Amino acid sequence: MYKINDNYLKLPGSYLFSTIGKKVAAYAAEHPEKQIIRLGIGDVTQPLAPAIIQSLHRAVDEMGNAETFHGYAPDLGYEFLRKAIAENDFQARGADISADEIFVSDGAKCDAGNIQEIFSTDNKIAVCDPVYPVYVDTNVMAGRTGTYDPKTETWSDVIYMPCTAENGFAPELPKETPDLIYLCFPNNPTGSTITKAQLQEWVDYANKVGAVIIYDAAYEAYISEEEVPHTIYECEGARTCAIELRSFSKNAGFTGVRLGCTVIPKDLKCGDVSLHALWARRHGTKYNGAPYIIQRAGEAVYSPEGKAQLKEQVAYYMKNAKTILEGLKDAGYTVSGGVNAPYIWLKTPHGMNSWEFFDYLLENAGVVGTPGSGFGPSGEGYFRLTAFGSYENTAAALERIRKL
Repeated sequence: MYKINDNYLKLPGSYLFSTIGKKVAAYAAEHPEKQIIRLGIGDVTQPLAPAIIQSLHRAVDEMGNAETFHGYAPDLGYEFLRKAIAENDFQARGADISADEIFVSDGAKCDAGNIQEIFSTDNKIAVCDPVYPVYVDTNVMAGRTGTYDPKTETWSDVIYMPCTAENGFAPELPKETPDLIYLCFPNNPTGSTITKAQLQEWVDYANKVGAVIIYDAAYEAYISEEEVPHTIYECEGARTCAIELRSFSKNAGFTGVRLGCTVIPKDLKCGDVSLHALWARRHGTKYNGAPYIIQRAGEAVYSPEGKAQLKEQVAYYMKNAKTILEGLKDAGYTVSGGVNAPYIWLKTPHGMNSWEFFDYLLENAGVVGTPGSGFGPSGEGYFRLTAFGSYENTAAALERIRKL
């Protein structure tokens, strides 16, 4: 008789945002007269920029003619997009990354989950706590995390790096040596950042102990402070220890379009084995590439018009972030984030735990956020709000919260 991958059975409950969705749906069914403002899931709300729409239209027209029709994309992605990414996101910042070290995909979430496949299940992972759930859950599915302790909400074979108010929500180098280190900056969920000098310490550490950093840079477009790096490859030595995940979802509004990329330098090796070659083999075997029209849309992100339009869009969301941050402070909440990231991290009031505050906010203000405990044990007692709503809804949500 067939057997299942029983590692899936180890996962506690459902995916965080599925649980939130069910709770909100149940509340909406019971209170159809109430308008719910959703500041929970980090989904964008502004339409695609005109330059991107124009590129999509041109590409669709191309697909309607035999002479310009495109079928399967190249394994790594089209040269025109990889070249634009390499030049604008890396080389323009002094980072030595070439187009053939970039693998185009349908988003950073998939790559964050799939990248662990090229590593042995014997590897021990280290994660920030709180953390984006995909990093841990996909390693659970692979059988890499040991046993789950429901009391502490931790896995026996995972190294947790607490990110608390005391350390500015930035992790410290772990006492136990990991093999794989997941870092995300600007951080989801806390909105925290680290300086280039701090990130250099991580790169030096990884090279010293023989670890690989899996660096999620999905929110780099929101960085406003000079000392905060936009890519880990701004650091010396990162080519021999780091893989970077990048997304078009938050910088260009592609959450419903789907496009991202993973960068693996050719210098990154385990002995004589190239991780670039391993990922190329995995990528070519299991993936047929992002659609041509979507990759053309991605190319438009780097056009002069696209850059200008997306700069305005990012500013729109960061205006929301500032509204939430300052509004909550004025209302007496303890808050952080919202400066280099579209997330605001707040301490739950009156001793409520994260899910209690979720229910309280939903029932009394009709506002949806994300319980911090869903991101890990150090997230308990905290709550995440996103700046991705409309400005009108953001302002209305703050007014409701202030009246509580």
